Amino acid sequence: MSANHPPRPVPPKGSPVRLGALAPLTRPGWVAAGRHLLAGLDLAVREVNAAGGIDGDPLELLVRDTAADPERAAAAVRELADLGVAAVVGEYHSVVARAAAARADALGVPFLCSSAVLDALTDEPTEWVARLAPAQSRGWRTYGDFLLGTGRRRIAVATQPSVYWATGTRVLRDHVAPHGVDVIELDANALSPGALCDALVDHGATALLLLAGHPEPAAAIVGAVRSDPRLAGTLIGAPAGQPEFAEWAALLGADGAGIPFLRYVPEHLGPLGERVGAELRELLGEAPSFVAFEGWDTIAVLAEVLRSHGTERAAVAGAWPRVAVEGTRGPIRFSRVPGIGVRQWAWAPIQVADRDPAEPDRFRTLHTG
Repeated sequence: MSANHPPRPVPPKGSPVRLGALAPLTRPGWVAAGRHLLAGLDLAVREVNAAGGIDGDPLELLVRDTAADPERAAAAVRELADLGVAAVVGEYHSVVARAAAARADALGVPFLCSSAVLDALTDEPTEWVARLAPAQSRGWRTYGDFLLGTGRRRIAVATQPSVYWATGTRVLRDHVAPHGVDVIELDANALSPGALCDALVDHGATALLLLAGHPEPAAAIVGAVRSDPRLAGTLIGAPAGQPEFAEWAALLGADGAGIPFLRYVPEHLGPLGERVGAELRELLGEAPSFVAFEGWDTIAVLAEVLRSHGTERAAVAGAWPRVAVEGTRGPIRFSRVPGIGVRQWAWAPIQVADRDPAEPDRFRTLHTG
């Protein structure tokens, strides 16, 4: 073989190295997020195996649908542990990932959380869990900075009961209140979209944040606010990222544009991110979300750990502090962050973006953190 034609990698043929993968693939889970997460995981696994696997052994994903159910996720972690996985990866919903992390910690199974952001992913510090997504407090403070820049001083939140939504509301209020901004909570379960519009008028709110489920009641609330002439000029925001996904645009059309949300990608991807993004777009048939990139980065991290430290669970967890991997969105390293009990990538890029009202398939970067 000449120097200009290096040997092709030998396809892996040994016993598979198994990874458990958690994702919301059915309702009431956020199915679009689960689909994107799994696409990123699958693409990276295929690339690892095309390059020879883990020291000649193929990497294999054992996928379990969490359906946004914490108990189902915890049971899946136990099942996967019994099946001998080297680690568990994935999950999008924070309360579900929290249940998975607790079970993984109790069983001594490494868990690399791809996408959930709740700061308190575990009650106590653990060596078994690491996370790629930025903590909610950091992302939502960035969103608060964006809101402050808009000059709006009465911000309503349409919220449903959830640790995730309650934590987000608290982060936002604590961040903007010192600047003279009021945060008004409206119960999205108790109020119809029409009644919620009335409440916005009564409170003199000039911004409404959707801290509620997708597609409903979030989509119905957007439609009601957009069609109410009393609320012309009201900023609608969705910090949890609903407008990132193509189904949002398909469901709401022009009404879904101009709604700022958090996304965890840099303003401009590097060569690796561009290459992976193009392949994900082909797989998904639509623009890949930040969640798809999180999935790919998850496998890139674990493949490096498995090759360099072996497949024993304790060795995998012990490698978190020594990880140094080039991801699609920048160099990935894990560290201890005050107030967070898991090893954390500090920090993935954070931006506030929206869909351009003039071209809803195009995203605009409004603020970076």
